[in-house]
Amino acid sequence: MELSRGLYIGLIAVVAALRFVELGISKRHQRQLAARGATRAPDPRFPAMVAVHACVLAGAPVEVVFLHRLFIPALAAAMGALFLAANALRWWVIRTLGAHWNVQVMDSARLGVVTTGPYRWVRHPNYSAVFVEMLALPLIHTAWITALAGSLAHVWVLRGRVAAEERVLLAAPDYRAAMGSKPRFIPFLF
Repeated sequence: MELSRGLYIGLIAVVAALRFVELGISKRHQRQLAARGATRAPDPRFPAMVAVHACVLAGAPVEVVFLHRLFIPALAAAMGALFLAANALRWWVIRTLGAHWNVQVMDSARLGVVTTGPYRWVRHPNYSAVFVEMLALPLIHTAWITALAGSLAHVWVLRGRVAAEERVLLAAPDYRAAMGSKPRFIPFLF
């Protein structure tokens, strides 16, 4: 049992380290976009989004250790597969968007609209991936309170974040023409 907790805490540490790598990529992309005339748009929910991610990354191991959550191999395998799939999608998004990808809402649509990769099917594949990741990661070691609370908080954050992002994106005629009729998160659903 202690081995599973240690490995789980290690996984959380790796995910947290990768978040810092992503922030570095984001900062570099923001500078590149700003140099090309893109501006950062207001996003009042960004601090809440950071807090939700931090709370899930901190809450899951705390719940596992202090509430003595069991390691259930079948659940871990299923959630681990979802977690890996979500990460594969997230990195596909980052690669597809290139310099357009960052953690802030940037008005960069006039610099080109990305319609390849997962953007062939949906407008916001990254948010779908992050939601699945934040749900699956705690459940790898049955931290169900963190998974539930984090998912509910994440839905609230995403409502505001997507609204802020779409105000900027859909104001650009090229984006609206290319992406406006695509579903937001899940292909072929609506």
